[in-house]
Amino acid sequence: MQKTCLLAMVLDDAFMNSLGEIAEALKANDSFVILSHVRPDGDAIGSTIALGSALEAMGKKVTMINEDGVPDSLAFLPSADRVNTPSDVVLDVDVAIAVDCANKPRLGENALKMAANAKTWINIDHHKSNPGYGDLNHIDSVSPATGQILYDLLTQEDMPFTAESRDSIYVAVSTDTGSFKYSGTTAATYEMAADLVRRGVDVGKINELTYDSHPFRRIALIRSLLNTLEMSDCGRIADWQLLLSVKHELDLKPDDSEDLINMIRSIDGVTVALYFEELADESIRVSVRSGVDSLDACEVAQVFGGGGHAKAAGIRMEGPIADARAKVIAEVTNRLK
Repeated sequence: MQKTCLLAMVLDDAFMNSLGEIAEALKANDSFVILSHVRPDGDAIGSTIALGSALEAMGKKVTMINEDGVPDSLAFLPSADRVNTPSDVVLDVDVAIAVDCANKPRLGENALKMAANAKTWINIDHHKSNPGYGDLNHIDSVSPATGQILYDLLTQEDMPFTAESRDSIYVAVSTDTGSFKYSGTTAATYEMAADLVRRGVDVGKINELTYDSHPFRRIALIRSLLNTLEMSDCGRIADWQLLLSVKHELDLKPDDSEDLINMIRSIDGVTVALYFEELADESIRVSVRSGVDSLDACEVAQVFGGGGHAKAAGIRMEGPIADARAKVIAEVTNRLK
């Protein structure tokens, strides 16, 4: 499966458009719809708002949608109320822009219908498994977050840099880098953060809202997940499982589990952490986190039709959860050997 990931990287290069070409298309058109992936995270919503705000400052007409809407944990972002779930209206727009989405179906069926009449598709992303599904594609798999790509776009191409763009980019990059601690964080990332602070980001306030404000049900979820924690015989693989019955019992929302997998990834000796979640359609959502260069999480995910990054990837596969767990753990175990 290594060839598959390498192919994705080749496609990135083959379909790559420069930031200048992307900016030229943005300046030449008047109406836009911006979309991001289902079950959005900070990078998806932050990137949507950052680019949308910049375009509006240019006098453009902008619609921002997400299949699942803005998670409660990100509702504090400026203009978060402008990102709506799809309606039945098919938009008459010049350009559809997908941000932080590795493949087009992950934008969501209803969102795609709403954007179906767009004359041009622009694809801006940092997932190495992205095949280049836009008419214009800028896919930088070295960048730790799509928000950092958008920062480069706005600053290098002399586009408006609003306060909304500033705060949203900070949250986008901070959340996708684990508060600037993951290995993909670069010197350019810290230089970007410093510039955002100079532009007026209130670091204390925005970090508190991002990381230190959780509902009780998230703590109850952690308790439940810890009761399912399993360790492999070798001590290098840790996993836990979230059953649909527990989700109903705790009245969970999709973002309540965001980044909790990092708790078990931090166990001494663990190099791969896995999270298995039962979904309402009986499929299983799997998150893969790798802490070693010798195991590529993207390659593991692509065995089962998923994708993502070398250190973090995702899968949507058939259940039941016990079967999905057995298959993924077997694949990881074989690769660790």
